[in-house]
Amino acid sequence: MTEGVGRADGPGAEDDRDRAEVRAYLGTYTSWPGGGTGLGLAAYDPATGALRVTGVVPDVPNPSFVIDAGRRVYTVNEQADGEVTALAVGPDGVPKVIGSRSTGGADPCHLALHRGFLLSANYGSGSVAVHPVLPDGGLGDRTDLVAHRGAGPDPDRQEGPHAHQVLPDPTGAFVLAVDLGTDSVHTYRLTDAGRLTPAGVARLHPGAGPRHLAFHPSGKHAYIANELDSTIVVATYDRGVLTPGPKVSTLPPGAPTTPRNHPAEILLSRDGRFAYLSNRGHDSVAVFAVERGGAALRLVETTPVGGKFPRHLALAPDGRFLLAANQNSDSVTTFAVDRTTGKLRRTSTSAAPVPVCVALTR
Repeated sequence: MTEGVGRADGPGAEDDRDRAEVRAYLGTYTSWPGGGTGLGLAAYDPATGALRVTGVVPDVPNPSFVIDAGRRVYTVNEQADGEVTALAVGPDGVPKVIGSRSTGGADPCHLALHRGFLLSANYGSGSVAVHPVLPDGGLGDRTDLVAHRGAGPDPDRQEGPHAHQVLPDPTGAFVLAVDLGTDSVHTYRLTDAGRLTPAGVARLHPGAGPRHLAFHPSGKHAYIANELDSTIVVATYDRGVLTPGPKVSTLPPGAPTTPRNHPAEILLSRDGRFAYLSNRGHDSVAVFAVERGGAALRLVETTPVGGKFPRHLALAPDGRFLLAANQNSDSVTTFAVDRTTGKLRRTSTSAAPVPVCVALTR
């Protein structure tokens, strides 16, 4: 159980606070000056949206992406010799490392659990790795490693493939891997033996730099956030076939062109009425209304985060709050979500060392 945060006084107040808070995890870069010293631990208050750092699990290098799986936690170790780490949550609520496995690639930056396997995207080497999850939550020997091929027109960022995200589709029948370096999204089937078999490739416009993808709840549309040209591509989706369609800007008209903007995370409200995207450089969260049954996005507003370089976004399970991890200002911003309009109102800011990911438990 996490520690309580002071909101009330009097007998029983501490117990009430303990019951109200839930665990959260913070990804960071331990190799950066002023960065974290391991996987960050935090307490999240569902009533207020407030987040505060409570501790750290040491000796987890560069845990830049983390996923909560109940009594298990999984992180990447984003480094040249990439690894993924499995942790078990003890009776005291504190995760302890079970072990780590090599991803066979460089700079893993994203994870997904699917059908008893942990999938990881290696950014530096442009590949996707598969590890079986063992009964104790640990990871077995790698069962597959698929490498992408190709390049894009941006000489600084697209000299080769850069897998930036891996995720199952809403049906669970396919796995998608978003590749920034090759302006493409690969579709695979995952076999019972943990092998990825190619099922198709969707090509985006040159220089897009696709980073992350989010599905509409209907499963018929997907939204691809492009890091290099500040756009979102609205795509149709049908049984593994992703068809890119129109694109919309992640910035308002007349937005400054310097510093260069780099969109990062994209996610949808549970009801599919709104989409949210983090703008790094513009330092805002873009709010979009989802229209025409998911076939179109309309920019509603761009809300300043009050920090620098917002990377990962997380929506609270009940949809009341949205959190943004501000990598370059050592802070996490909490916004209250107006679920009628989708608009955001900043409510609090919490200090954290180089936060690049926020994972809220459910």
